[in-house]
Amino acid sequence: MKKLILIAVAFVGLQAVAQEGPRDGQRKERMEKMMSMSAEEIATLQTKRMTLHLDLTESQQAKIQKINLENATQRKAKFEEMKAKKEKGELKKPTDEERYAMENARLDHQIAMKRKMKDILNDDQYAKWEKGQQRMAMRGKERKDGFKKHRKQKS
Repeated sequence: MKKLILIAVAFVGLQAVAQEGPRDGQRKERMEKMMSMSAEEIATLQTKRMTLHLDLTESQQAKIQKINLENATQRKAKFEEMKAKKEKGELKKPTDEERYAMENARLDHQIAMKRKMKDILNDDQYAKWEKGQQRMAMRGKERKDGFKKHRKQKS
């Protein structure tokens, strides 16, 4: 009898671990919705969120809209490129040199963004924007760490 209960508990525990969490499905759904939008729509939404968060003036909104549009267009192009490679079966793990180049380009873009934002925003707005960027970076790190942990458990 004890063995039967132990086996039942093990199966229930295994089922709970094997289920996809509700947040995973929501993230995929949200990403698909964002990718179905045009770059202009994404940039407009992002600018409006920033306006609410940072209390931007009209001229600041116009400048940031332009930056957000450039970024959204670049992200869309990269996403489409990756999607095409995946469909063709050409998607492979990057080499160490490619990984270094990608990270270097990402950091260069981040530095350029900081400079642009520092020119557009006043000191209070910039400090608030910086805090938001740090919060997003921490969220991304937590998500990445959680993903690594999840992959180790599957192995």
